[in-house]
Amino acid sequence: MKQYILFLLLACFSTTLMATETKLIVRAKARDAKFIGSSLGGAHVIIRNKVNNEILAEGKTVGSTGNTGLIMNTARERGVAIADEQTAHFIASIDIEEPTFISIEVIAPFSGKQAQSRASTDLWLIPGKHILGDGIIIEFPGFIVDVLKPRTHQYIALNDVKDEPFSFKANIVMMCGCVIKEGGIWDSNDIEVKGILKRNGAHFADIEMSLIGTNLFEGNTRILFAGQYELIVYAYNPESGNTGVDKVNYVIYD
Repeated sequence: MKQYILFLLLACFSTTLMATETKLIVRAKARDAKFIGSSLGGAHVIIRNKVNNEILAEGKTVGSTGNTGLIMNTARERGVAIADEQTAHFIASIDIEEPTFISIEVIAPFSGKQAQSRASTDLWLIPGKHILGDGIIIEFPGFIVDVLKPRTHQYIALNDVKDEPFSFKANIVMMCGCVIKEGGIWDSNDIEVKGILKRNGAHFADIEMSLIGTNLFEGNTRILFAGQYELIVYAYNPESGNTGVDKVNYVIYD
């Protein structure tokens, strides 16, 4: 009996020794922009064993959006990193005994709920064979669009708006939080921003919106009738394929 127990203990101990620490860096990057880091709450990373769906590591990317010149203004050559030590990342340390097929799921931007999306990839992780440097970069296309005016479910008296154009405002940034301005790296002139206004469920007006300040777009239209209104604001860059949308509902009453 003692020999059997000793055998089991040795077997468990041997199994523990076989497990090897394997490090893996994961980053989330906005399409045509920089990395998603602490300034937007990071990106949430979940690493799972594909066989049994066991979570092997989980956490958020932490750090800066990265070096603008390196990422956006430098021609990329094979083998040249675009991330430095400060660039946002999540580093996992996983103990595995044999090559393991894993899934990496990333949810980003963590604090931009209306623009939040999921992206994933699968790969083999080999014991002791670290994946560091730039690591695994998951790309997120899109814009973060926040309608600022009118407010969600705001009640507005018709008498307060019928005599002059009613203005609409939206804040729009890249998925990494990078700024949009005229003539900037992310040039407002390259982005189409429009509002689609509905009244009582039917199309009411299309609203041209233009930049009035960094990240801030404005448009207006005349509102002469009471009703239940829905405003849809979209941003679209035909070159990068980035898109973004936000919606609000509000009420104009007599």
